[in-house]
Amino acid sequence: MNPTRTAGAAALFSLVLALSACGGADQPEERAGAAAEDGAAEEATAADGFEIADPWIKAATVDDGMTAVFGEITNGSDADVTIVSAAHEAAGMVELHEGVTDGAETTMREVEGGFPIPAGGSRVLEAGGDHIMLMDLDADLEPGTESTVTVEFDDGSTAEFTAPVKEFAGANEEYDGGGEEEYEEGHGEHEGHGDHEGEHTEDEG
Repeated sequence: MNPTRTAGAAALFSLVLALSACGGADQPEERAGAAAEDGAAEEATAADGFEIADPWIKAATVDDGMTAVFGEITNGSDADVTIVSAAHEAAGMVELHEGVTDGAETTMREVEGGFPIPAGGSRVLEAGGDHIMLMDLDADLEPGTESTVTVEFDDGSTAEFTAPVKEFAGANEEYDGGGEEEYEEGHGEHEGHGDHEGEHTEDEG
């Protein structure tokens, strides 16, 4: 037997084992890293399934003090979600409102618990019904412009959408403890919105 050849073969075999050992040590870490990346990619939020069709905002001025956002919200995910709040850069206060009908009148009030939207379902925001209320305006929202609204979900995720500002003439609105005023586009002009403690009524006639 050739000692030189035997020694060379042994050295080569040792090198192969060493390389295999190194490769084997790295593989679990690589697999763990890949699994972590996959898990992060698969982690969905409530905002991921959010869509809104035909969003729009009633034109209003600072003197009006308030306006509302409308559209049809869709939850494209396979889990129920809830919109718990909203924000707008021109509004000092934003609330989620609902309409509650009592006889010939519809009372507008802040909804408790937000807007639930079932998996694969939708929720319509419309004049006289559910809507996002923008109050304490510090800038005019003029017809023909666009404005951005941010909504927040119960899991803390958020989504933004841009809505055109439109003029709209509607019915008449009667506020609790106040007089009747012109109700344009679901919410009309009035002074001191905060004085009505979250409720106002709309004449249906």
